[in-house]
Amino acid sequence: MTCKMGMVSQKGGVGKSTLARMMAREFVAGGLSTKIADLDTQQQTCAHWAGRRAENGVTPELQVQSFASVKTALEDAPRFDAIILDGKPNASEQTTNIAKATDLAVIPTGQTVDDLHPGVVLAHALREKGISTDKIAFAMFNTTGSERENTAARKYLEQAGYKVLDGEVSVSTACGSASDAGKAITETSFKTLNERTSKLAQSAIDIMAELGERQVA
Repeated sequence: MTCKMGMVSQKGGVGKSTLARMMAREFVAGGLSTKIADLDTQQQTCAHWAGRRAENGVTPELQVQSFASVKTALEDAPRFDAIILDGKPNASEQTTNIAKATDLAVIPTGQTVDDLHPGVVLAHALREKGISTDKIAFAMFNTTGSERENTAARKYLEQAGYKVLDGEVSVSTACGSASDAGKAITETSFKTLNERTSKLAQSAIDIMAELGERQVA
């Protein structure tokens, strides 16, 4: 059975595509055949990144393809062990379709209320559409390194009723440099940064594994 993960957001620029690329890299590194379905056909952020990765000879090779709809993307899913749906920002119908079709919908967010509130609004909207809170998780992105701010942000999300992935993606020029070279944020030149982002990826994988075990049981 194909593992399906969705990256969704209420607004653009919050790290959705960056996380999709990170997860794809970690799935492949773990031996799973994986594809990113880039559903933002105008920006094609993941597709362009995959081109840079191929041009620079970065391994492992990752497969990315643009799709116009969730339905079309899922038709290709059985050929892979894992598929990651990277949706458009501010696309309510598509976002709902992604959340319904995947095992886990990940919502990236920063630490400020300006970021946290829209994310919670989106999560609440998904719940109203019948998506279980078990299938929704937040990922801390562009964090400042302040433990106090990080703790407060996590508490805000948990009090709203949602899981928050372990680990985080800190504000760092290293992440941008890695992306420019076609690398994932677990492939930067800094071991500590890679360890934090790898922890986030592993947390998402662990949640998906737990959900899968529940379904089998």
